[in-house]
Amino acid sequence: MSTIYQVAKLAGCAVSTVSRVLNDHPNVSAKTKEKVHYAMNQLNYRPNTIAKSLASQRSDCVGVLVSELHSGFFGTLTGAVETQLRAHKKHIIVTAGHGDASLEKDGIEFLIDRNCDALVLHVEAVSDEYLAELCRGKTPVVILNRELPTCPEHCISLDNEQGGFAATQAVIARGHKNIAYISGPMRKHDARERWDGHCKALQQSGIAYDPSLVVEAKFTQDSGAEAFAVLLQRKVNFSAVVCGNDEIACGVMSAARDAGISLPNELSIVGFDNTNIASYTYPKLASVDYPIFEMGQAAGRKILNEVYDINTAEKDSAFEPTFIDRASLQPLN
Repeated sequence: MSTIYQVAKLAGCAVSTVSRVLNDHPNVSAKTKEKVHYAMNQLNYRPNTIAKSLASQRSDCVGVLVSELHSGFFGTLTGAVETQLRAHKKHIIVTAGHGDASLEKDGIEFLIDRNCDALVLHVEAVSDEYLAELCRGKTPVVILNRELPTCPEHCISLDNEQGGFAATQAVIARGHKNIAYISGPMRKHDARERWDGHCKALQQSGIAYDPSLVVEAKFTQDSGAEAFAVLLQRKVNFSAVVCGNDEIACGVMSAARDAGISLPNELSIVGFDNTNIASYTYPKLASVDYPIFEMGQAAGRKILNEVYDINTAEKDSAFEPTFIDRASLQPLN
């Protein structure tokens, strides 16, 4: 196995020069870089990343914690963060919290123990107090989809309440008044905020809140189908269903068809997140756009700026949801 000393000897330069090339130091000529890279290739030299990390006090790794690994939504998020960082030769380590406070804490501790230079967290169950304490620690933290009054500089957020309001407002604008709502788990901040927006839209339009039209579900397709079955069992009248996310909405579509309901003629359905699947359902799913890719990019840029001193443009911290109108939402006949 070749060493840095052998590389320096073949390249005809000092070991410190090879080290500067490995660390992309700007004060090295192109000719010297070429000699060093040629010597590395000839010797099949691979830098000792552990030694490099100890010397620089950087691992060049960023920890990312999301709720689930099987979701396209979180795949988009991690992809956006990775793309931003990889362009500057930084890598990510990904783990999942599964919406459970103890598992989220365990995942965060795992990432810190791996000497990640910073953390990007999309957490749902840990408390604001825990996150505030984490922000005061040594490891820089970027928190997605949460607003912490005590440390707003660490947050990149979406106005979920406004998104929930926009979804229901669009349904009301099409003449619907009997509107069912299938939420995500109400213990989760985003699910609760979206439901708050739904209630606000009803109130502003003078529509009385009816608890028999509301079912709590998980953010999954199967749970959406089960929740829709509960609505049918209650034998309440509704002409539209607003859902806490697109996966719930897809479950509702499937269950409605199984029940012999014609879509969208007999029932309008609206989702939230505007994931890729929304454009491929039949009918295409009206949804609230959650700009998760752009938020992931913003998290990556924030870390590059504040942790690695790599200047990047745009430092967005607050994003607004947008309603995307599609065929699954139709005017009430």
